[in-house]
Amino acid sequence: MTESLVDDPVYPDIEAVDPATPPRRSRWRDRSVNIVLPLVVMSLAAGAGYLRYLDGSDQVAQAAALSSVAAATDGAIALLSYRPDTAETTLADASDLLTGPFRDSYTSLTNEVVIPGAKERNISATATVPAAASVSATANHAVVLVFVDQAVIVGDDAPSATSSAVQVTLDKIGDRWLISGFDPK
Repeated sequence: MTESLVDDPVYPDIEAVDPATPPRRSRWRDRSVNIVLPLVVMSLAAGAGYLRYLDGSDQVAQAAALSSVAAATDGAIALLSYRPDTAETTLADASDLLTGPFRDSYTSLTNEVVIPGAKERNISATATVPAAASVSATANHAVVLVFVDQAVIVGDDAPSATSSAVQVTLDKIGDRWLISGFDPK
């Protein structure tokens, strides 16, 4: 009983299929395989690359934030702490943590006012930083909010304590964060 479906009255539109002839594919299917599939693959690759870029730049910003907060903390303590007998060297060393016009103005202020005043009036200042936080950070520029507690002793008087917040602007020069701005808030 080898009946053919071609002659079958129930399925009159079916053609006979030769098992040796491969089935025909439609043009649309050929185009989708040759055009659409590579576009999908390229889109996925581009999306993955973009996400990788975002992840990398986020990691750079996080590392910059951490290192700039440490530099701002150490810098604020160095800029605001001195003793009368070592003020000249201490504050000169602190100016090595600065850059740009801020370095020039800080050096001028310390040489003309702070160091002579510390020696003449026996002034000591000790700064501590109880808290600091990154406001913004990129690979080469950062802004940090630093909370400073400073105790100042003039001669034999009792210490006077002040607390303040300072916005510290830093620029990365080489592999060091240097302070380029120091603005009380």
